[in-house]
Amino acid sequence: MNALAEQEAPAAPPAHEFVVNAAARRVPTVVNGEPQVPYAGVGGYLPSGRKHGPPIRSCASYPANGDKRAASLRAALEKCGLRDGMTISTHHHLRDGDVIAVETLRTAAAMGVRGLRWFPSASFPSQREVIGLIEQGVVHHIEGSMNGPLGELTSRGGMRGLGVLRSHGGRWQAVQDGEVHIDIAVIAAPTADPFGTADGSHGPSACGSLGFALADATYADHVIVVTDHLVPFPCIPWQIQGNNVDCVVVVDSIGDPKKIVSGTTEITKSPDRLLISEYIARFVRDAGIMKHGFSFQAGSGGISLAFVQYLKEMMKAAGVKARFVRGGSTKYLVELLEEGLTDYILDGQTFDLAGVASIASNPRHVASSPFTSYNYHGKGNIASLIDVTILGATEVDVNFNGNVVTHSDGLLLHGIGGWQNCLFAGCTVLAVPSFRDRIPVIVDSVTTLCGPGELIDVVVTERGIAINPRRTDLIEATRGSALPIRPIREIQSEVEALIGGKPQQPRLTDTPVAVVKWVDGTLIDTVWQVG
Repeated sequence: MNALAEQEAPAAPPAHEFVVNAAARRVPTVVNGEPQVPYAGVGGYLPSGRKHGPPIRSCASYPANGDKRAASLRAALEKCGLRDGMTISTHHHLRDGDVIAVETLRTAAAMGVRGLRWFPSASFPSQREVIGLIEQGVVHHIEGSMNGPLGELTSRGGMRGLGVLRSHGGRWQAVQDGEVHIDIAVIAAPTADPFGTADGSHGPSACGSLGFALADATYADHVIVVTDHLVPFPCIPWQIQGNNVDCVVVVDSIGDPKKIVSGTTEITKSPDRLLISEYIARFVRDAGIMKHGFSFQAGSGGISLAFVQYLKEMMKAAGVKARFVRGGSTKYLVELLEEGLTDYILDGQTFDLAGVASIASNPRHVASSPFTSYNYHGKGNIASLIDVTILGATEVDVNFNGNVVTHSDGLLLHGIGGWQNCLFAGCTVLAVPSFRDRIPVIVDSVTTLCGPGELIDVVVTERGIAINPRRTDLIEATRGSALPIRPIREIQSEVEALIGGKPQQPRLTDTPVAVVKWVDGTLIDTVWQVG
């Protein structure tokens, strides 16, 4: 039995030893019993050894007719040997509409299992029921992006272990490198066949790509596919290969696909945010990035979506066509594809139903995975092939360091997603309002370091554009532009004068509650318990 599972009641937090990493941040030397490597700078840590592999299996142990159906999720978990202290993984392609992750942990609780490590690709507010399972000791800790209630629980010291925050690419890296050993992967699949072959782009619960589940299917000891739309073999197209699957479970519903549209998927109506979007599009044009065959990545936030629309009109006016665009796909990227303004959408995650329909029907709308897009321990990845990427942040400091997981009060409310991985684009732009709720976004030092300033090139606010002094090429390219390009400290001072001073420092204790991994698996920062 795993030692973590033996604690049925919350124990006193373990004593931690700390070191100062290359970013001058204190990080623990051991996390949840595992020794850690401190952040050594961008490209400063090179791995060794070989990739992790799952156990060898034999066809003799599986039905010759290919029918791997189990009577229930519980029967499948029992067949896969679920026991105390194991690692259970789930994916989040159904986002706030997913029901399978919580049902899996609820079933584990009913089986009397304790001390699990839950390893989701992300968690969402709809999964707040897991708080009770943490309190019961069913879940020991979470390693995955924690959004909303589960993040706040972590900030207040509510988990027995330390939370571990990774980027999407960092999650693949951790599984591939053997840093996280998945005992049982549970994959919610909108369409599957009895053999376990599965796809996300068809069926009543279609959610688009299943790329976040591919590492789980490839490297986990056991794999369970749960579907509400069973088709005869073969399930075409497929993303999950049945040869990697142990059991198939058919349920009434895996979730509500309408709720993949969680978060902002409509263009902002805020005049300030529309101005930020226009500034970014003009910057991309004036800096010479917008040219025939270029590429860009924009997310699902209101500012990013407005940027796409502004850039679209500029592309039309200039007769420019992109080679590819990266998503988080939305109807706005789909329109670019359908109007002939890009050759391809390379889709890492589908953010609305227009994106789902497109990826199901258009061969130029291509599903990608965190391995191809973001994995830093590979022979390159797509992220560094993108000319410009538009990202958000909760904070950015005067040295261009970025924070996306905590707010200025120290509360952990967001995950990293692909944010860290996107920093390796040719030009990384942070689109941020100069203040939120009368709290300045540009600070002296970020509360939590998620991305080093050397990789963040431009900060765009409604009060001006700051270019990282390292990017002398961008400074020269935009010299003479009508854009309001200003030093970042000047924008900071203006906002502080308007607001009435610097933001209040968060009240944090000296107790760690989570750690932030860099893309290479090293520790870049610690999240501290809120006082």
